[in-house]
Amino acid sequence: MAFLKFRCAFPLLIGGILPFLQGCAGPSPPKHLENICEIFRENPEWYKEANDSFKRWGIPIPVMMAIMHQESRYVSDARPPRTTCLWIFPGPRPSSAYGYAQAKDETWEDYQKSAGSSWADRDDFGDAIDFVGWYCHLSLKKCGLSRWDARNLYLAYHEGRGGFNRRTYRKKGWLMEVAGRVQVRANRYRNQLASCEKEFRKRGSCFWPF
Repeated sequence: MAFLKFRCAFPLLIGGILPFLQGCAGPSPPKHLENICEIFRENPEWYKEANDSFKRWGIPIPVMMAIMHQESRYVSDARPPRTTCLWIFPGPRPSSAYGYAQAKDETWEDYQKSAGSSWADRDDFGDAIDFVGWYCHLSLKKCGLSRWDARNLYLAYHEGRGGFNRRTYRKKGWLMEVAGRVQVRANRYRNQLASCEKEFRKRGSCFWPF
């Protein structure tokens, strides 16, 4: 009898848990990853948050978005894939990188202290895009880069500013190819945003000042 009661209650239990689990799941990434206008149309608040980061750190929105695209494809809880043990069992992850910006634990803690963002979360888009702007802003000063130089800003982002200044990327042909794609995407995003940014500024003016 107890077993029958459990069988009857089990679907109800699952029915109550699933909505909770679905509510805890992160937001889905945009459907049109290669068009920044469509990305912001699907997520209007992202434009405001990206623009806030631009105004704070001076890194153009297309550059920040191209770097984030490369790091996570806009997946909020992205992590590096696990290694394997004995070719079968899941092993540890190669780094603590997490979230939209794939920020590592120690770098994120530096950002929280330096930028006064102690409550920032790596799986929150607004916090993550602000992190990208902060990191690239420091790269401008410490590596002597241009704010539109998405290629080298990405190399500094990936290798760290010390590694970039030591030119560690020169031994990584695959990374240089990736950085080239980041520059191409930043250029494409720049052209696209030029055609639609007024739309988001006009929309935003109804809710917040720019």
